[in-house]
Amino acid sequence: MKKLIVALTALIMSTTAFAQGIDLGIKAGANFAKISDVSDLSSKTGFQAGVFAGVKFTEKVAIQADLLYSQQGAEFDYGKFDLNYVNVPIVLKYYLVQGLNVQVGPQFGFILDDEIYEESIGGVRFEENAEKSDVSGIVGAGYDFPFGVRVDARYNFGFTDVLENNDSKNNVFSIALGYSFL
Repeated sequence: MKKLIVALTALIMSTTAFAQGIDLGIKAGANFAKISDVSDLSSKTGFQAGVFAGVKFTEKVAIQADLLYSQQGAEFDYGKFDLNYVNVPIVLKYYLVQGLNVQVGPQFGFILDDEIYEESIGGVRFEENAEKSDVSGIVGAGYDFPFGVRVDARYNFGFTDVLENNDSKNNVFSIALGYSFL
């Protein structure tokens, strides 16, 4: 995790000379998470919050990296599927017009806390542990207002399994509001 943060910081600092603008700020929003390929689960509403840093290379192209605390998982009647991650999405932003942009890129997640269990009818509790890391793809859109406020909506589709020996993956729709200090 520390190596990834150092690498992102170095990337952003090394590209400063070529960039038109540096972007640093905070963001927070809502997650609507679901686990794929598992029956009897419905979506879970959680939140995300953190910081972002970006570099705008031209009027049309920028890269943004976030460091986010993210609540994910799913809801079901007889147990819990709560997952808390530190997510590091790195998106390429392409500006269509003024502040309107589309976003695409990878996301790397690291589990902070997982509470996964199912209670059977006889009172027996079956517990699971989530995989320690998660890799997802991101597609999204956003709008950067001229006065520092921004809004974005993203869909994260998981590439890695949430549980060992199970084809379940994280699928998360998120909407966030942010503020850029620079």
